[in-house]
Amino acid sequence: MTMTNNNNVLVLGATGGIGGELTKVLLQKGWMVRALTRDPAKAASGRDCAIQWIQGDAMDAEAVLKAAEGVGVIVHAVNPPGYRDWDKLVLPMMDNTIAAAKAVGARVVLPGTVYNYGPDAFPVLTEDKPQRPLTRKGKIRAEMERRLKDSGVPALVVRAGDFFGGRDGGNNWFSRGWVRPGKRLKAIVNPGKPGVGHAWAYLPDLAEATAELIEKTPADGFESYHFAGHFDGDGTQMAAAIRSAVGRTLRVKSLSWLLVTLLSPVVVLFREMLEMRYLWEQTLRLENAKIIQTLGREPHTPLGEAVKKTLSDLGCA
Repeated sequence: MTMTNNNNVLVLGATGGIGGELTKVLLQKGWMVRALTRDPAKAASGRDCAIQWIQGDAMDAEAVLKAAEGVGVIVHAVNPPGYRDWDKLVLPMMDNTIAAAKAVGARVVLPGTVYNYGPDAFPVLTEDKPQRPLTRKGKIRAEMERRLKDSGVPALVVRAGDFFGGRDGGNNWFSRGWVRPGKRLKAIVNPGKPGVGHAWAYLPDLAEATAELIEKTPADGFESYHFAGHFDGDGTQMAAAIRSAVGRTLRVKSLSWLLVTLLSPVVVLFREMLEMRYLWEQTLRLENAKIIQTLGREPHTPLGEAVKKTLSDLGCA
């Protein structure tokens, strides 16, 4: 089953995008999944009854440790919603996961981002590129990985581009910028520049790749992999896929970064979006040679199919 010889896994962030999809895939592969959440009854609604929901908070070190007893893997997929309070919550939660993993002898799996990298690493990101982030969130993500690596805990990091898709994939650029969940599409809002390439990760594919890496890589040391996902080489392919999925012509509008800038002092989401603007202004592609070498291929749903399913799940189709 797994190179840890222990198919019990604790998922932190199981009600979120990548956490929810990874939970689903691990269950399908025969893992015994438990998940820490503040509201087990709410979390369990509409989800697989095989998940063991445990009441607790990732900010509570004792709760994380108790939930982790007996597991071989801890998936750290928890993030503050809406980018709120990253500076107060993200690193303490990471510390709690590391402490629990040390105590029970578990491997930590961290879904990573491209925030760790500054423009000096662009346009092609490989796992060995130096992490010199320029943003506050990027520095926090880089520090998360540094603490994880320096802890000596066995760890697997899988970095990817912007998420889309999945049952709980509603807290990302696609669903909070490009389209409006629950509403018939009248236009597409594109935050990027014409001709600038962008990296996207379809969550069901990313979850499948991560689960396979958990099972097929040694459960010792620190390993990182890059998931290529869908590379929109000129910044137009995602919009074209959305148009094709809805079967009609849609106007593509540029995101008003001026409006985002003006409102950022009072709108938290806009302030956080503004900080990551640089990722839409420069071409960025993740090189997945290491995943291909390890797995033989990268799970890859065709873009049109992935977008159509995503729009249906968001109530936009």
